Amino acid sequence: MPDPRHEKFAQVVVRYSLAVKPGDKVIIQASELAAPVIRELYREILRAGGHPATRISIDGLGQIFYSEANDDQLTFVSELDKLEIEHFDALVGIQASYNTKSLSHVDPQKLAKSQAAHAVISKRFMERSAEKTLRWCATLFPTNALAQDAGMSLHEYEDFVFGTMLLDSDDPVAEWRKVQAEQQHIVDYLNQHDEIHIVAPGTDVTYRVGGRTWINAAGDYNMPDGEVFTGPIEDSVNGTVHFSYPAVYHANEVEDVTLTFEHGRVVDATARRGLEFLISMLDSDAGARSLGEVAFGLNYGVKNFSKNALFDEKIGGTMHMALGESYPETGGVNESGLHWDIVCDLREGQVFADGTLCYEAGKFII
Repeated sequence: MPDPRHEKFAQVVVRYSLAVKPGDKVIIQASELAAPVIRELYREILRAGGHPATRISIDGLGQIFYSEANDDQLTFVSELDKLEIEHFDALVGIQASYNTKSLSHVDPQKLAKSQAAHAVISKRFMERSAEKTLRWCATLFPTNALAQDAGMSLHEYEDFVFGTMLLDSDDPVAEWRKVQAEQQHIVDYLNQHDEIHIVAPGTDVTYRVGGRTWINAAGDYNMPDGEVFTGPIEDSVNGTVHFSYPAVYHANEVEDVTLTFEHGRVVDATARRGLEFLISMLDSDAGARSLGEVAFGLNYGVKNFSKNALFDEKIGGTMHMALGESYPETGGVNESGLHWDIVCDLREGQVFADGTLCYEAGKFII
């Protein structure tokens, strides 16, 4: 029996997140495991007057690529990728993993080399997003592999995923509009301040955001969503951050990460496990040791760490910082092939905006 939440999923993404209009060219990127929602998205895009296209992956290609590719192949950027990033008006990327650990034993130097070569694609993606000529939504379809990472059965994980997307409500679009209105109050407050000082167990860090723009992420960038973010002034980050949750990137887990910043650059990094991978990513290009994003997670329906940044960075009562590429619409200018979100629990922390306490025990108190 079809899951009625699949149809609601497509309606929210097409009508709300991407706001597809007649004539829009829309691409769906996913693995074949997401077929149930790919079909509904395709149908909904047509109903909205758009022109849907698909780019469907199959299991194992990434593993084959990194085991076989030489340096020339690792740094090759496909003309199709370049055309795709210029051609479409909207993009929906769906995580639907067969095996989340398939790249966990890839040589990190190979990952870094390929990532640096493709920085031109990520930069153009960010530029078009900031120009509002490319609308995008990153989302997820539940699979057994993702459920296992989260420590749940597939049925439990489906309920978790679709619950965080508010698909159990009669009108999910209306619910996301409520979230947008609630978060706007926080954005308006933060946009009036410059220095942010965060104190939590193992963490004491400051950064400046004066002149930058805080963004209200309420379902138009990710589904699910629930965060506010900006790009810090690049050389303003100073202090130490202990990331209480594992840092996960390309299926590699780095545990017990502590980063020390001086004038915006990571000058010291420690980890209990995965330090070699962490250092490889930090050294992948000139911008990887600087922050491209700072953010606060505000989705209190996401309660548990699931080893997936789409959910973990939204956990109510947390902040996250992204090493590498900035989102230009925030005013950030850091450039990198890396954008790695790492999450820090603030439920025992405090945040000060220009010296005034504005957040404690996991919530804004403004």
